[in-house]
Amino acid sequence: MSVEPAAPVAPSFESRVHGSLLGGALGDSLGYAVEFDSVAAIRGRYGSAGLTTFGQLEGASHFSDDTQMTLYTVDGLVEALEWANDGVAADEIACLWLAYLRWLNTQDVAASASAPVPQPRWIDAQEVLRHRRAPGNACLSGLATGGMGTVARPVNPDSKGCGTVMRSAPFGLIPHISREAVYKLSSDAASLTHGHPSARLSAAAFSLLIHNIVAGSDVRGAANAALDYVNGVPTKAPELGERLEAALQLSLQPTVVGPEELTTALGEGWIAEEALAVGLYAVLATGGTSPAEHFRNAIVLAINHSGDSDSTGSIAGNILGAYYGEECLPGDWLEALEAPKVIRGMAERLLAVTTG
Repeated sequence: MSVEPAAPVAPSFESRVHGSLLGGALGDSLGYAVEFDSVAAIRGRYGSAGLTTFGQLEGASHFSDDTQMTLYTVDGLVEALEWANDGVAADEIACLWLAYLRWLNTQDVAASASAPVPQPRWIDAQEVLRHRRAPGNACLSGLATGGMGTVARPVNPDSKGCGTVMRSAPFGLIPHISREAVYKLSSDAASLTHGHPSARLSAAAFSLLIHNIVAGSDVRGAANAALDYVNGVPTKAPELGERLEAALQLSLQPTVVGPEELTTALGEGWIAEEALAVGLYAVLATGGTSPAEHFRNAIVLAINHSGDSDSTGSIAGNILGAYYGEECLPGDWLEALEAPKVIRGMAERLLAVTTG
């Protein structure tokens, strides 16, 4: 077992926001290179330790739909907060739905004619986001219906793919709101594409974990508090609690488990509760002499397995970036990151409407 080294000085809120969004993109990008590969194939290509750095990649790195949808989540929240700051009440979930419909357009998928036509915003002009990077089927189909999915009118009612979790860190980055508000925003936003209770609750648990970290908790305490909260809501998804408890217990073992044992214990990450459990385990089971070393170690563990490597890597990166701030982001990895100015641009827009 390894514990994250304590940051000597608590990072600023601004550093946590940039750190979480950039950290998630780094984990996503390294994981995207091996997303559909078995661990045997990963070792065959990169050696026994697997993929451990961007320098091993041939050509440029790319982030996936995970980072795309995370940034569009930020934009939907920013639009709602812009209205609120102007004294106009706005439906936050409607703003998020419109943002996700704009993301759908970047994937060359037409929404139903019954769907509203959103007005373009700054993010939509960023050409780097207009690439199809293995988007989740439920995200595409749920948005293409033209109807706004809700708990009462679910779309994809049986789907609990990880497409809800991987985009939900930004809900935890909104300051000065309650745990109840974080829960409602993230679970209702998950319902826009996924109707299964575990998809909604896993997104909420992840958002609450980030929220608790930003409020000053360590990662394990933040995870336990998030789990306690979702266990207490009326909606039930017992598989989420089982996976998160397994991750928390597994991380207490004196040694880090290998990729085969990891996926046997926690799953491959294709579904919501598994992706969150694997990403959380990777953070809690690793450490280092510096925040950057912890970040490298956690991402390497999070992506080198037979599963949804970009989503598990993205979740681990979001968590550590929120915890340490930008201090944990390896400089050489940032140099290899695709479009950091766009990611920072969205971070700055979130900060502008939340901190002035």
